[in-house]
Amino acid sequence: MRVTVVGAGVVGAMHAWQAVERGHEVVQIEREAEARGASLRNFGQIWVSGRAGGEELETALRARELWEALGARVPALGFRPNGSLTLVRSGLERAVAEAALARADAAVRGYKLLTPAEARAVNPALRGAYEAALYCERDAAVEPRTAQLALRAQLLKSPNYTFLPGREVREVTGPGTVRDDHGDVHRADAVVLCTGAWLGGLVKELAPDLPVRRVRLQMMQTDPLGEALPTSVADADSFRYYPAYRGESLDRLEAGQPQAPTAAAHRMQLLMVQRADGGLTIGDTHEYEHPFAFDTLEDPYEHLAGVVEGFLGRPLPRIRRRWAGVYAQCTDPGRVVHRQQVRDGVWLVTGPGGRGMTCAPAIAETTANELGW
Repeated sequence: MRVTVVGAGVVGAMHAWQAVERGHEVVQIEREAEARGASLRNFGQIWVSGRAGGEELETALRARELWEALGARVPALGFRPNGSLTLVRSGLERAVAEAALARADAAVRGYKLLTPAEARAVNPALRGAYEAALYCERDAAVEPRTAQLALRAQLLKSPNYTFLPGREVREVTGPGTVRDDHGDVHRADAVVLCTGAWLGGLVKELAPDLPVRRVRLQMMQTDPLGEALPTSVADADSFRYYPAYRGESLDRLEAGQPQAPTAAAHRMQLLMVQRADGGLTIGDTHEYEHPFAFDTLEDPYEHLAGVVEGFLGRPLPRIRRRWAGVYAQCTDPGRVVHRQQVRDGVWLVTGPGGRGMTCAPAIAETTANELGW
């Protein structure tokens, strides 16, 4: 088969990988010189711990397997099975962690509730104050700024793969056929549009009632910490944003322990992971209302720095960079991704939300299976 993949972010890269692995001829088109969207502006988390039970968790677990296999073949992805610790500081927060341990699927997530001493044995950098830690053994990480580049370098070794950067697909001109802004026409048996948060232009024309919204976030990265942070780290505010923790214990937490004003105003949680160079990626906020701000705000960064320093028991290194990103999220919380045939031979795959980096390999595998690759 001939396959055209539009978009070079992680979802597009994984669709190209699936097609090449199955012996097909692939042309991948990217409107920028390199992908610059949410696929780079994230934590690089392969985040199993908070996923909703059922299809979402199954997708995340399958993606975790695929990431690990890919990491063995392409070491430059930076895959590492680092696990995560969600640190709790009150009885109400601990009750949510204990409820997670009681889930029927707790074992497949690798949940354990650790004392502070046990948590420090797993992650000695966490010398600050907390009452307990929910450990998730199945969580992992990759390097988001370089993962797509590493995957493409591997794809380029195949004679069946072509990468065309700096081209924007403007029109569907027939079954499996698109025209780019250079005037070139690309004919294939299947076109897969993996355009991320770019929901205007051709995407809007093809799917005017798309059940997907855009979400903006703020993050930051520090200079090297100077010591290893062996696991990813979250705070209990993350319980409020991940569906695995919903239930009576979370209801009691939200009623009896409101978020700090800054965290509530910016819909915040702490997620933190160490990069290959030793720096820490720290976030994040959630903004849903359009139009999004064009600038970044300092209050959320100050809040996150205070939370992190409380867990580390030491000052943060210098903040090296700050950024904002936008991702596309399905408005139906029961759907992992929005996958839609928009024209004959043309499919749109978008809206994984914050699950994109985690679930992309399994999302692409499902597309390939459904399209009969």
